[in-house]
Amino acid sequence: MQLQKWIESHWYAPSPGPLKYLSSLEGFYCKQVSQRKEAYAKGTKKTTRLRVPVIIVGNLSVGGSGKSPVVAALARFFRRKGYQPGIVSRGYGSKTRRYPFRVESDSSVKEAGDEPLMLARQTGLPVAIDPRRPRAAELLLEEGCDLIIADDGLQHLALERDIEILVIDGQRGLGNGHCLPVGPLREPPERLGQVDWLLCQGELQQKLPEFPDQDAILAERFFSYRLERIGWRRGDGLWQSECPFEAGQEIHALAGIGHPQRFFDQLAALGLQVLPHPQKDHASMNEQTLALPGDQPIVMTAKDAVKLGPWLTERHWVVEVEAHLPEAFLEQLSRQVAAC
Repeated sequence: MQLQKWIESHWYAPSPGPLKYLSSLEGFYCKQVSQRKEAYAKGTKKTTRLRVPVIIVGNLSVGGSGKSPVVAALARFFRRKGYQPGIVSRGYGSKTRRYPFRVESDSSVKEAGDEPLMLARQTGLPVAIDPRRPRAAELLLEEGCDLIIADDGLQHLALERDIEILVIDGQRGLGNGHCLPVGPLREPPERLGQVDWLLCQGELQQKLPEFPDQDAILAERFFSYRLERIGWRRGDGLWQSECPFEAGQEIHALAGIGHPQRFFDQLAALGLQVLPHPQKDHASMNEQTLALPGDQPIVMTAKDAVKLGPWLTERHWVVEVEAHLPEAFLEQLSRQVAAC
């Protein structure tokens, strides 16, 4: 964890610092990325074209950027528009004997993975996982889905897509603008100019790396959205819309997400005294994870809660959030999907 923090401190700094000495590895990595994209473009690697529109919601940097809440919001929006959307995911961390795997709200987190299970419960819509995403999508088409939304998968080119949405963490931006391992990027910055839409969680606080036609793209295809806290769910099922704690109250905060500090900062902004317990993204959790000292309440994200469900009690609270997407963006996206 300490090494990870050290690396991220340089990834999300204006310059890479000592990581610059890994520039030869960055060059090798970028060459591999380029050759892989070229193989798909030439047909050397097989792609699958579906008979329904496909929306990819992904990111450019390693770690969380708020993709899953966007996926859930889009799925709910298109269901209201009369579509029958389905969600596909790789199912990171899942361990099932069969793929594609259809995720149900009562599936085990071991088989489904944390984010797919969370999405199935939050949306009530069909969710399927498979490291080979086209197979997951085909399974949902058999169930009657007429729109596929992929949670992550911007770099997984085997599934052809009609629309690409790149999600950015406004607080961290895209870091120092370098690709792995010098920086956090999975692809070079010019990829920003090749997607259909850029969605930024919160206001962008860091300057983006330079990419072609940057000014025009940011003016026409860049939108900010916010995560809205919709309620607090206690471990025994009690639900309330208002914060259950008094200002100044001390709480434990547990977060196994891509950027735990964002969650801790949101709780601190409510006037709470936060005792932070960051975990790795997708970290395994069990009863021992909840064995925290004292009797202070333990607050967690919905992603953590799907892994800790069997052990949640009245001491535990889950913060439920939804992505509030701009109407102008949704209107344009809806027209784009209708034209597919």
